Amino acid sequence: MFFSQAGARPRMWEASPSEYKKWVEVFKACDEENKGCLSRENFKVAVVMLFGYKPSKIEADAVMSSVDPNTSGILLKEFLDIVRKKKEAQLYRNEIRHIFTAFDRHYRGYLTLEDFKKAFKQVAPKLSERIILEVFRGHRFEPWSRKIPHAAEQLSPCATTTEPVL
Repeated sequence: MFFSQAGARPRMWEASPSEYKKWVEVFKACDEENKGCLSRENFKVAVVMLFGYKPSKIEADAVMSSVDPNTSGILLKEFLDIVRKKKEAQLYRNEIRHIFTAFDRHYRGYLTLEDFKKAFKQVAPKLSERIILEVFRGHRFEPWSRKIPHAAEQLSPCATTTEPVL
């Protein structure tokens, strides 16, 4: 699984040689003028090729403001680091989704107190009901897309005991 042993924080992820090669090939394909760097627009095309979506203006602005101002774009090394971080975040979100789905047995998009108690009985059977209730009340487990990062921090032990739901 993707979670570190210390908790719900993702550990450093490394691309396979074939994935790394693909990233380099995408960079070269998008570096139309062979300048060794990607312009803002070329970066957007690369993200579409690798992740299947066009980055927002805010995301593109953030990336462009983080590159070396002495260059005329994103260098290969910077591009590979950006892509690795994006891939790492994508894997982390997917892992959180799998964990949440494992405990959302009725596919409602949220966990009830009963769902929460059952989840904790599986991953931390000796935890008192009072603690479970305090944790539940401290976090409203509404649709995973808004609140799940907090839930994953509480449910991370299941990453080693629960198979992903497909």
